[in-house]
Amino acid sequence: MIIRPHAHWFVRLFSWHGSVLSGILFRLGLNLLMSVVAIFCLDWYETLGVKLTLAPFSLLGVSIAIFLGFRNSVCYARFTEARLFWGGLLIACRTILRQVHAISPADAPRITALLMAFCYSLKHQLRKTDPRKDLQRYLGDETDDVLRRRAPTNVIEMKISRWLGEQRRSGAVSDIVFTQLDDSIHQLSQVLGGCERLASMPLPFAYGLLLHRTVYLFCTLLPFALVPDLHYMTPLVSVFISYTFLSLDTLAEELEMPFGYANNHLPMDAMCTNIEINLLEMNNQRELPETPVPDRHYRLT
Repeated sequence: MIIRPHAHWFVRLFSWHGSVLSGILFRLGLNLLMSVVAIFCLDWYETLGVKLTLAPFSLLGVSIAIFLGFRNSVCYARFTEARLFWGGLLIACRTILRQVHAISPADAPRITALLMAFCYSLKHQLRKTDPRKDLQRYLGDETDDVLRRRAPTNVIEMKISRWLGEQRRSGAVSDIVFTQLDDSIHQLSQVLGGCERLASMPLPFAYGLLLHRTVYLFCTLLPFALVPDLHYMTPLVSVFISYTFLSLDTLAEELEMPFGYANNHLPMDAMCTNIEINLLEMNNQRELPETPVPDRHYRLT
């Protein structure tokens, strides 16, 4: 995720890091090349007796803008939902550890380790990366057994639930406290299930493909509709319009799956570290991880 300090509006016009321009620069170059070709071929193009007018492009442009806006709204809603899930995960971890400190302080380090293992396992599951190194820090000898399972994050949650069951059977917690703690653990299940749903269920492929093809066809033919009226101004206007449509299309693709490493994805490394800092402070530990800060390109992963 890009986290930039507030800047003057004029300075923001020239911001490079955090924009999608770097990802579409080559495609804009192709549009510029097509505009130049349209200028040099204008005389030959007019002798054919076939002329593209701006009328169909105006109608099609409005339609594309509406559907791109709708798609971006849906994708941003997915990004917001993912962000809320991870915010809820922080709340759930704090609540569970606070309740554990109230009923069994001696078990707090063990539950802290399981909660951190849950967070890091979920992060690696969503990013499809190897969780062994992080899980080894918190689970130790249990790591191999957990990683043999097809749903390791759920297995870690079950370990927390088993601990609660043992406390209930030993009479260490009352029915009311058991219910409260079980509700808090249930929040972990909701976060896990919600993130799995977002990661495994993208937007319908045909819908995105239709918009993708339409945008690129529109940007390819646009210079030939502009050149009879704009002549040498065609590259400037065509590239600017194409920048708008291609940026919206690219941004929607990034927001649709918000769990990766792109500029507009969630900073799950930082969020896991933030959860770790909170839990270790609740255990009165003095050696804490460094607070995550953006790098020199304003990126927080």
